[in-house]
Amino acid sequence: MAQKLKVRLVRSTIGTLPRQRATVRSLGLRKIGSTVEHDDTPSVRGMIKAVSHLVSVEEIN
Repeated sequence: MAQKLKVRLVRSTIGTLPRQRATVRSLGLRKIGSTVEHDDTPSVRGMIKAVSHLVSVEEIN
């Protein structure tokens, strides 16, 4: 597994479920195109999986 994950918001949260919006916000993403880095943990992977249709993920070593 990678040490870090780079997560980028590529689609709008308008029209999504409130739970998905909360997940995107808790990942630290606000606007389309914003990017954050997180440690590669099972909890972060689960959050990314829940909103996988809204974000893109890149592994960083």
